[in-house]
Amino acid sequence: MTMNLKRSSGILMPISSLPSQYGIGTLGEAAFRFADFLKSAGQTCWQLLPLGPTGYGDSPYSSFSAYAGNPYFIDLGCLCRDGLLEMGDIDGVDWGNDPRNVDYGKIYARRWEVLRKAFRAGWPRDRQAVLAFAEENGRWLPDYALFMALKQHFGMRPWTYWADKDIRTRHPESMARYQALLEDDMRFFTYLQFLFFRQWHTLREYAGSRGIRLIGDLPMYVAPDSADVWAEPENFLLDEQNLPREVSGVPPDRFSADGQLWGNPIYDWQRMREDGYSWWIRRIAGSKRLYDILRIDHFRGLESYWSVPYGAKTSKAGRWVKGPGMDFVRIIRDWFAGVPIIAEDLGLMTPEVGQLMAESGFPGMKVLAFAFGDGEASGYLPHNYGHNCVCYVGTHDNETIIQWWDTADRRDVAFARRYLAIHDDEGFNWGVIRGGMSSVADLFVVQMQDCLGLGGEARMNIPGTETGNWRWRLLPGEADDVLAAKLYEYTKMYGRCE
Repeated sequence: MTMNLKRSSGILMPISSLPSQYGIGTLGEAAFRFADFLKSAGQTCWQLLPLGPTGYGDSPYSSFSAYAGNPYFIDLGCLCRDGLLEMGDIDGVDWGNDPRNVDYGKIYARRWEVLRKAFRAGWPRDRQAVLAFAEENGRWLPDYALFMALKQHFGMRPWTYWADKDIRTRHPESMARYQALLEDDMRFFTYLQFLFFRQWHTLREYAGSRGIRLIGDLPMYVAPDSADVWAEPENFLLDEQNLPREVSGVPPDRFSADGQLWGNPIYDWQRMREDGYSWWIRRIAGSKRLYDILRIDHFRGLESYWSVPYGAKTSKAGRWVKGPGMDFVRIIRDWFAGVPIIAEDLGLMTPEVGQLMAESGFPGMKVLAFAFGDGEASGYLPHNYGHNCVCYVGTHDNETIIQWWDTADRRDVAFARRYLAIHDDEGFNWGVIRGGMSSVADLFVVQMQDCLGLGGEARMNIPGTETGNWRWRLLPGEADDVLAAKLYEYTKMYGRCE
């Protein structure tokens, strides 16, 4: 099995990074214009970061729900045109004064009040449509709406710290009492999902009409403070208090002496196997509704995962535990046979992980930012690629390529320049883009920051840090015709246009 994509290319650009007047990228006009930019640049893929609602740390990989959309992405201008808001509701609101970076504190402080106004105006008008939407999404939406209403009720504390033990354990009488008490808040959070998905599907249809396929991330783990864990704790290795027995992470490596302690609860893979991985099938089906292509994050964790005792201070205390392997992969491959899947196979590679990759048939990832430190033997160098892979300049976790050029060992930079025949007039970032474009990889993806030649100030995420990430934004006018023409030139030259 291969990815079944024609030779093509695309850009990694999160929704949050789009320009807008409202402090963070949205599903509004700028998203449609970015699809137009991709089309004129000869691109056929738009890779996104996860779209879920975020909490402390603002990471899209730590969401309150594996199914829900982020209310911050609901475009307020569209709500005005739809009669749900007036311009006076949003004009003059301080969403942050730096168009280059999201100010999540100000978004959190001000967005909800504005969205409440839209809810109060829209619920009476849209009630029947919302109820139909809620019924269509009945497997996850009621739990999510109640979970968010309860978080608000308990001061946004994690659910394991809610003052009422009975609702933490979903005691039936407690569930019924809070559903009645928080009925209006549940309607509010349900209505926001109705608005999000209505705007999302309009954007997705438009992108499809422009020949753009959307690549979405499927994080390996879900957040401990999520409706997913609260509503279905039986799928996770939890104790009698619903606290994790062990949590996720990665071991110490050359990037981090302590490793990374992610803190997500570990799945009860044995139980999941017994019911045919139904939780995963539902979850992937939810993602399939959003995207055309799926990227499974931390794929190597399906072969073996790093499990750390709950309460450990660092990831050093962890151990490798065997994952579900090909038994799981075969199930999802059969269930979703028509869905192209990319396996994020970065991290510690072992012969066993290599075998799982080969048996799955999924394309793995080749990151040029990793290519030049190990000499000619590096598997990330283009001459070592096969067709069935995706070549990246870098991912959201990497330095931008200009930052790498500024900070890497000078011998590695010199090797990159020789290998890719980069000359000063071309620019280092464009030389690396050319190297990826010209590779035999079926798909090539470049971050928008690397198209713009930006440095460390534009880095999206530094793994292992909890704050200060996920903030970078595109400025109005940066994705212009000149940049599109240059991308198109490279894309056409190396046979990646439609």
